[in-house]
Amino acid sequence: MDNFGIGSWLQRRRPKSGNKAAIIAGDREVSYEQLAERSARLANAFRDRGVARGDRVAYLGENHPAFLETLFACGTLGAIFVPLNTRLAPPEIQFQLEDCGAVLLVHAASLSDLAVRGAAGTAVGGRIAVDDVPVTGNHHKTGNHDDGAAPAADKPAAAVENFEAVVASGADRPIDEPVALDDGAMILYTSGTTGRPKGALLTHGNVTWNAINVIVDFDFSSTDVALMISPMFHVASLDMGVLPTLLKGGTVILESRFDPSRVLALIEQHRVTTMSGVPTTYQLICEHPAWATTDLSSLNKLTCGGSAIPLRVLAAYESRGLQIGTGYGMTETAPAATVLPAARSRDKAGSAGLPHFFTDVRIADLADPGAGPAEPGTVGEIQIKGPNVIHEYWNRPDSTADSYTADGWFKSGDMGYKDGDGFVFISDRLKDMIISGGENIYPAEVEQAITELDAVGSVAVIGVPDEKWGEVPRAVVLLREGAQLSEEQLRAHLDGRLARYKIPKSVVFVDEMPRTASGKIRKADLRKLTPANGQLQ
Repeated sequence: MDNFGIGSWLQRRRPKSGNKAAIIAGDREVSYEQLAERSARLANAFRDRGVARGDRVAYLGENHPAFLETLFACGTLGAIFVPLNTRLAPPEIQFQLEDCGAVLLVHAASLSDLAVRGAAGTAVGGRIAVDDVPVTGNHHKTGNHDDGAAPAADKPAAAVENFEAVVASGADRPIDEPVALDDGAMILYTSGTTGRPKGALLTHGNVTWNAINVIVDFDFSSTDVALMISPMFHVASLDMGVLPTLLKGGTVILESRFDPSRVLALIEQHRVTTMSGVPTTYQLICEHPAWATTDLSSLNKLTCGGSAIPLRVLAAYESRGLQIGTGYGMTETAPAATVLPAARSRDKAGSAGLPHFFTDVRIADLADPGAGPAEPGTVGEIQIKGPNVIHEYWNRPDSTADSYTADGWFKSGDMGYKDGDGFVFISDRLKDMIISGGENIYPAEVEQAITELDAVGSVAVIGVPDEKWGEVPRAVVLLREGAQLSEEQLRAHLDGRLARYKIPKSVVFVDEMPRTASGKIRKADLRKLTPANGQLQ
């Protein structure tokens, strides 16, 4: 085959795994044979509709077989897959569709209003709606923070096709388009200090090498059954769980909603071997009444990302003979950079672990950049190199140039150190990112939206502890002289502009912003503010 990217995986896997279940979603089971055939038909159907090499195809929806069929169809054609976060507000969706120049949008039928609003005024030339797969369970979504449905569209919707009809319209013949490992595979959006999201362009090589890292360091096998309780539009769920499992010929169980009682039932029913999540999901699972009576003996690989696991949660799993591995990474590293093996979760508690097998991590001493890697115990910037690290941001040459050292290391913007055994410890985040229920919140993006209010003189958004979500955003606001603004007015202004999980859960109004000598806001001081009166504790 001339296709060496992920679009070739199913055709290569087809004769090896055949009728084995590749995907289970609710009552629906899709074999490797069926997944390969449907993805090939979809690729032909996309080509019939003008999708060509390098074109961007966006997907807006929760976990569903169509997500993966669209991904593999894009990879077959050499097109670029763009998964969109369903929690985003219409203007955020619109920005990402405009920025990547998507020519086609595949979306869940239940998200038609959001799709129409998001696609308005963009280059999207067609929409394909996917009927939702019925899945037993409630509509709780970890990290969702009670997002609501998008409001009705202002403009008439463009013509929309049915996904199943589109698949059926495509010829059942393989396409062997030349695709190299350095070709773009997907664009995932990540915000930063500028307040505008950037599209990280992951190549087929980035995705493939990340999968290999996961397979090596977590010992994945073809007998694995992976339960996916986090949305695949997040790189951790897709690249750390789904794709390594499919590469090895295992089975992926897709859940479109998180429900702890259903998770426990599925583990027992399907003899699940591996699962990934964030601390909140693991906590809700072990606090469920069925926890003590569920047969968990099949589980052998549990991984957690986003933030540190509370010791009480770790202890609950250890009491059932289970250990949880953690790690560190980001979208730009596809996403894994380090891994803390489950067996070291106690003696190296608090560590992000060791570099993944084909990835290198160094600590750069920012006080003396020319001195080489920092000595053990010395805090510096975490820098990463390897075939899983992106080469560029989509249409952001300046951001790309600023993100790499002269010798090719990616600058994470996070601070940390290595101990004498080479284990990495995260000490601070230069970018002040907030991780709430597994969702990344970048203060600059929220601050930019708040400053649209005339009453706001200056604002800083910080993360504060929250028992359920780990941390949630808080806005600290200094009003212009004589201006008035309530917390309700501020939140109402953000509603519809930002995803609801990004909207501050509390607002503190201050008479003065603590600043450094250079005029920068001292966010460390803001974390000491008392919400009731805005005074320092």
